[in-house]
Amino acid sequence: MAQTQSVIPLYPGAVPNAKPSSVQEVVDTQANGSIRISQVVQPTLAVYKPAKANGTAIIICPGGGYARLAMDHEGYDVAKRLTDMGITAFVLKYRLPNDASQTDKSIVPLLDAQQALRLVRQRATEFGVSPARVGLMGFSAGGHLASTAGTHFATPVGSSKDKTSVRPDFLMLLYPVISFSDTLMHAGSRTNLIGEKPAASQIRLYSNELQVSAQTPPTFLVHAQDDKTVKVQNSLVFYEACLHHKVPVEMHLYPQGGHGFGMVNNTTKDNWTDRLQNWLEAGGWLR
Repeated sequence: MAQTQSVIPLYPGAVPNAKPSSVQEVVDTQANGSIRISQVVQPTLAVYKPAKANGTAIIICPGGGYARLAMDHEGYDVAKRLTDMGITAFVLKYRLPNDASQTDKSIVPLLDAQQALRLVRQRATEFGVSPARVGLMGFSAGGHLASTAGTHFATPVGSSKDKTSVRPDFLMLLYPVISFSDTLMHAGSRTNLIGEKPAASQIRLYSNELQVSAQTPPTFLVHAQDDKTVKVQNSLVFYEACLHHKVPVEMHLYPQGGHGFGMVNNTTKDNWTDRLQNWLEAGGWLR
């Protein structure tokens, strides 16, 4: 079925916003066999090609509170499911904020997400995808990163002179961190990205419900009401912002499921990936 074609470096040369340090990547295998990666220094894309590609690409941002990456159940496993739909999937191993190895940790995850969008578009022919059909998907803090990329594309971060668009064509946000406001934030994600005492301007900048515009891509949202880690109101405020700006948006809320359930919410027979497939079909992304 699907096959990993390769793992490719995100940057062809020097990694921007990096500085010399002793930081080294840590790969931690949990008791259940799942993989967590932290202290990423060299960001990469793992490429999953379907048996029969339909021209759509989706870049996946795993979650982990901007402290680690849940690479399998919010990354590799999801990529395999997407290839079943004919989608070419890319799992982004992005750098996590780290003062020791980065010159400005607050922009580094977004730098990597925007570079992933550029790279997939620039090599679209090679990957068998259309540069106008590149979506971005994120879980938890990866959902914050994806929603940041979906609302901050007009002025890309960093000093790249590359004019390739960094606007995702569509967004999929799974139990996402959206707001950095005191009442809705996931404290770990906010602290890791913008520090323990961030300026009000930084809080506002990265509260992505405040950054939605009419140009924000069509969005698909999933959350559980009983999520005690990332309040369901994060998805609600993003949905409302999309409504306000007339951005097409679909949301699926489950009464139970908690946080971090990945592809399977064990509290229901409903499968959100089937809802996603229907949404992608309706949007024309599977044709």
